[in-house]
Amino acid sequence: MQPSLTNRLLAEVLGTFGFFFMGFMAIAAVQNGALSSAAVGFGGGLMLMIFAFGHISGGHFNPAVTTGLAVGGRFPWREVPWYWLAQLVGGLAAALVTSGLFDGLKDLLVSTPGAGVSTATALILEIIATAMFLWVILAVATDDRAAWHGVFAPFAIGAFIFVAASAIGPFSSGSFNPARSIAPAIVAGEFSDLWIFIVGPIVGGIIGGLMYTYLRQAGTAVEVKEEPLVDRR
Repeated sequence: MQPSLTNRLLAEVLGTFGFFFMGFMAIAAVQNGALSSAAVGFGGGLMLMIFAFGHISGGHFNPAVTTGLAVGGRFPWREVPWYWLAQLVGGLAAALVTSGLFDGLKDLLVSTPGAGVSTATALILEIIATAMFLWVILAVATDDRAAWHGVFAPFAIGAFIFVAASAIGPFSSGSFNPARSIAPAIVAGEFSDLWIFIVGPIVGGIIGGLMYTYLRQAGTAVEVKEEPLVDRR
């Protein structure tokens, strides 16, 4: 039986909180001189929260993921706003807690383009990375044809965020998640670049969801017709 919507929303709140908390703490650790990176916190935090709550809510923890899954027909549209709200609540809680623990951290959590990076470049990077993120999620979490479907999903999804945040983060801030950017922006009162990290991931999620769904349908539409055996004796 599927858990109730209330339980699934609570799982999304808790999972998003845990995911962001580990990522924000990694940022704090780097500022404190730790030999680590935000990519470790966000990638590892996401993997662990999917292990913890993925079987309850699906482990979205990201409005762009929820949107991409809905576009791909893997999630009901009527529940999308509720999941968004739960993710924002969990994210805001994580931003408030970590900002309250460390002076000056709230400004460091705000998503901004990297030094010398234009808004257009940051936007394109967020779109591309989020679309790729949906490819990975739809493959490992929803496609029964994939040999690595199911148990391997948390590793693959967390690894993608680690790699993407490491490679793209220095240029676009590596959000790929509207809630991850909205929550710190609210806490810091800084909204100048926020639109990039809302529009980019949502557009990327839609593109990724549509592309993988097309490939899935194209793959299942192909039928191999076997010729009947002919007795030539």
